[in-house]
Amino acid sequence: MPQSDRLRESSPQPTNLIGPQVRWMRERLSLTQDELAGRLSRYGLELDYVKIGQIENGKRRVVDLELVGFARALGVSVDWLLCGREGRL
Repeated sequence: MPQSDRLRESSPQPTNLIGPQVRWMRERLSLTQDELAGRLSRYGLELDYVKIGQIENGKRRVVDLELVGFARALGVSVDWLLCGREGRL
């Protein structure tokens, strides 16, 4: 079996679609994970830097309320988080 096939089989699949987009926008806004957690708390979401890191790394699922909260906290649309389309709020 070629090595690329073995890597594909052993690589865990991400559990969410928005992780890379969250990280990219957070870094573009020069926010730490703690600062993003503070923004999320304004929308009633209590996610600490550990949970945000898990989301960014695709290791934690995201529920719909969190998806909307991330969009608001980062100033982007839900569509942009899900699909990577340009869609700032």
